[in-house]
Amino acid sequence: MMRPPLRVWVWTAATLALVVIAALLWRGSDAAATVSTTAPPAGVPEGTPAGAVSAVWTAPTTAPDGAPRATVAGGRVVVAGEHGVRALDVGTGAEAWRYTRANAHLCDRTVVDGLVIAVFRTEDRCDEAVALSTRTGVRTWTRNMWFRPDVVLSSTAGIVLAAAPTGIVALDPVGDNTRWRQAAPEGCRLEDAAVGSAGVVVLQRCGGSGGLQLRLFDGYDGSPRWTRDVPEGTTLAGVDRTVAVAGDDGVRLLAGVDGAPLGAVLPAPGPVLVRGVGDTLLVLAGGTLSVVDQATGALRWQTAATGLPSGPAEGTPLPGTPVPVPEADAVVLRELATGAEVARSTAAGTDPGGLVTAVGPVLVTQLPDRVVALR
Repeated sequence: MMRPPLRVWVWTAATLALVVIAALLWRGSDAAATVSTTAPPAGVPEGTPAGAVSAVWTAPTTAPDGAPRATVAGGRVVVAGEHGVRALDVGTGAEAWRYTRANAHLCDRTVVDGLVIAVFRTEDRCDEAVALSTRTGVRTWTRNMWFRPDVVLSSTAGIVLAAAPTGIVALDPVGDNTRWRQAAPEGCRLEDAAVGSAGVVVLQRCGGSGGLQLRLFDGYDGSPRWTRDVPEGTTLAGVDRTVAVAGDDGVRLLAGVDGAPLGAVLPAPGPVLVRGVGDTLLVLAGGTLSVVDQATGALRWQTAATGLPSGPAEGTPLPGTPVPVPEADAVVLRELATGAEVARSTAAGTDPGGLVTAVGPVLVTQLPDRVVALR
């Protein structure tokens, strides 16, 4: 038998070398490290919670700022881990889809406009972002970012806010473009930031131990609207159409249009949670849920509560736009306008301090470290 020509041996060796190199590159690539699954869209279950409910599933989640997140959308519950996000079926807790990166760490995520916006850190910066459909897990866009590792995301319709002590960036969640960015003024540091219907609010400290200022910017173009000095010890509780701040004297509401004080001061021992629902602001402080008119700051009704409704009940055929109010041993659906009770579900041992969402017959409690579904 004739031996193959030398050129055949050279070609064979080169081919094998290319295969080995390709395999090594694949093993170290983003594609090899990424697990991305999708699912058919989920429907929102209809009905009302039973007269007595108990936990049917629970799942761990994370929040870099230690605050509960509203993560229920389109019949899914989005939970976060060290390397990515998963969407669970609201009724069973079964995994519907996931997006995880073994070679990257999840910096933060937010749910808005039917999308999960997730930002990942590959080295020392949070430098990659992805948008996923909450219903299916299908990617709608990916792009590079340049955020600090301590970035925190928040969102409202049409705007995702990325905030860090040195500045803020407003993003378009659907079109993936940067709307605007604002660095902290020279000699200042951002203590906190939030976004709502009124715009983007930052709480900043200037001059080292100097005073605190509250500033509001237009959410879409970043133009400054107003600046207000606030007392030492003030924290930013939340923003929707109005701005809520907490201090030693309680929770104060400021008009989104000009920062003018609104209404009475609400007592606020301990942490404060705030959510806006239409023209109403829900404020949980010191074990009391206060429901306030956003235009005037007038108190509509109050009740004892251990958590905060994250919004109106979904898929629930009840009148009066009911919101789920958690109490010590029950979750009560109350009319948003009046606080009148329309349904009650006993639920012994519910976890305090979370956001509660009613999705048909399921009650989902979203806590900083876990999600619990009751049925």
